[in-house]
Amino acid sequence: MTDINELMKQARKMQEQMQNAQKEAESLLLVGESGAGLVKIHMNGRHDVKQVVLDSALMNEDKEVIEDLIAAAFNDAVKKLEEQNRNIVSGMTGGLRMPEGFKFPF
Repeated sequence: MTDINELMKQARKMQEQMQNAQKEAESLLLVGESGAGLVKIHMNGRHDVKQVVLDSALMNEDKEVIEDLIAAAFNDAVKKLEEQNRNIVSGMTGGLRMPEGFKFPF
């Protein structure tokens, strides 16, 4: 039988790793792009948009086109962030695959 103290020790270690992974995720800064780089959204690991960069060539486009490109760049940034978070968690769990839809607290 496994010693309860050993299980508690492992649980504390896992909790510490989760906290470190959350801090690492928060410190990320990713760039989502659309329109071949005409729109760039800089986002941190907390999904806060830090900067929006629009190429001056877009200023001649219709408002709807610009809005669509901004939305696409935002979605690209979120997708990259989610992928990065999966990589962080995967490294922490030693490649253990988590069930689809399983989310850690970040």
